[in-house]
Amino acid sequence: MSGIAGWVDFERDLSHETGTVRHMAATLAHRGPDGAAEWADGPAALAHRRLALIDLEHGQQPVVFVGDNGPIAVATLDGAITNHLELRDQLVARGHRFTGRSDAEVTLHAYVEWGSEFLSHLEGLFALAVWDVRRQELLLARDRLGVKPLSYFLTGSGVLFGSEPKALLAHPAVDPVVDADGLRELFAHSRKPGTSVFRGIREVLPGHLLSIRRSGSSQSRYWSLPARPHTDGLSETVATVRRLLANSVAAHLRADVAVGAMLSGGIDSSALTALAQQAQAQGLHPGSLRSFSVNFSGYTENFEPHPTMRATPDAPYAELAARHIGTEHTEILLDTALLADHEAHAAALRSQDAPSPLGDMDASLLLFFKALRRSGITAVLSGETADEVFNGYFWAYDPQHSNSETFPWVSFERGHNAAAGGLGCSLVDLSLRRELDFMDYADQHYRDALAEVPHVVGESPEERRAREVTYLALTRWAPTHLDRADRMSMAHGVQLRPPFCDRALVEYVYNVPAGMKRVDGQEKSLLRAAVGDLLPEPVLNRRKSAYPTTQEAAYGDFVRSRFTELATDPGSAITSLLDVEATKAVLSAEGAPSGAFAWVERASMEMMIQLETWITEYHVDLRL
Repeated sequence: MSGIAGWVDFERDLSHETGTVRHMAATLAHRGPDGAAEWADGPAALAHRRLALIDLEHGQQPVVFVGDNGPIAVATLDGAITNHLELRDQLVARGHRFTGRSDAEVTLHAYVEWGSEFLSHLEGLFALAVWDVRRQELLLARDRLGVKPLSYFLTGSGVLFGSEPKALLAHPAVDPVVDADGLRELFAHSRKPGTSVFRGIREVLPGHLLSIRRSGSSQSRYWSLPARPHTDGLSETVATVRRLLANSVAAHLRADVAVGAMLSGGIDSSALTALAQQAQAQGLHPGSLRSFSVNFSGYTENFEPHPTMRATPDAPYAELAARHIGTEHTEILLDTALLADHEAHAAALRSQDAPSPLGDMDASLLLFFKALRRSGITAVLSGETADEVFNGYFWAYDPQHSNSETFPWVSFERGHNAAAGGLGCSLVDLSLRRELDFMDYADQHYRDALAEVPHVVGESPEERRAREVTYLALTRWAPTHLDRADRMSMAHGVQLRPPFCDRALVEYVYNVPAGMKRVDGQEKSLLRAAVGDLLPEPVLNRRKSAYPTTQEAAYGDFVRSRFTELATDPGSAITSLLDVEATKAVLSAEGAPSGAFAWVERASMEMMIQLETWITEYHVDLRL
């Protein structure tokens, strides 16, 4: 529910450095437009930008636990502790007294009560920092799946941290240096957990605790996916999924503001919206649930299906679902002029602190959350990670990709020349690509990830591989998309809440055999069965359709025109990175890319355009 930043230096007194951490936190003002505060004493200084969702009057941070002799511990939190009411009751029973109703205060009291074991008591989405005054120790932690981001930079005498890398880059000790590994990470098919494109900047790993003391730093894991035998029959499994998902949705609706719902008309968002409407009808919030979808001008009328990504347009299904469920629905309609606005693409880059090949998908998502904020929505339910949990992606069960010797999604992407070596990199200088070896980088990451997968004794080879694919999707594919969704939503002060990331639900479904998740060959049949009574048949049985990308030729013309402008400018920042022959081929081609995989071809041009903006705006120092 905010942005956090801080600085610990064991060789300095930071009591008078509130201005520095205030400046770091100011770069996160978009994450917390409702307030700002700092706390500093001795070697520690913490800052917070507030998005007011809980305890609107008294929920300011950082929060301080004061003992008889002064402060004992200080905390700052980004996210939502979905079980904070239950935790508060436990802590009150143990003698704790609270000054407000915020989940941040509950989190701090949980730390005082249980020490570093407090993380096992927290549920929800969070990135947090706790400064223990007595132990002179800083603790940084993230939620189990990495919904909320948290970056850090170790100095010679302490650490800097912030919700996003831009907060660290605002400190004079951090320079925007990108070396060979950073460029490999930038073009990787799947990000390595804990890495960053900027040299020296790291991310706290999902499900991990990072401790920084005068003697050094250490990282420990407080959660990992458990492998257990699944003994429930199909009917009991369906009932358990329904119960766990309903509980998660109800917990994610907890706020002192109305929580909206993203509704595309697919099974994931429709299931959440229906369960949210049920929970709201039981008194969580008065009035109708508000739902929102995104669409492009002329998209539905002129839709062309994609063989694997998009079989149908969203709009008719979103409207049908909203009418059936009874939400107050709003379609946010975007036209080509909005999608082609250079500032929208630059804003998408700034939100992620790095270039992306997703182009109009990034721009439209950012514009979508901007519209939500203007509509008064500051927290919204999202179906993120449902496909990873329930094996919804086609590559999870297509043997050509699921049984490949690399990540299944990488296997799919490598089927297209424009994606060979990394999505969006086909215009990068060929000799540089060979030197950096993007493909081997991704494949080594795959081998390292595969070695982590827990198994159950006696699994068949098919079940063993299905478990591996699910693990890879949850720990390597999902974090990238969760990070993108968080950055885009928080860029406009909207907290995205993903109930499918609930720990209990993830742990349970992870151990359900693949055959139960896909009965009779239907994708996510387990989820469909769990909510079958809530949705109309066309929505319930709709094939998966990915987030939309515009099919307007005019948008492709915009991309080609902008790329041509940069590629023919000898003074552009990307000149030395372009492959001469590939660039000539693009410039000599007539019109925008067309066909089923036009978006893949277009991605390379989008990526180079973004690289130009990034290198220029961030003053990137490329050291290859």
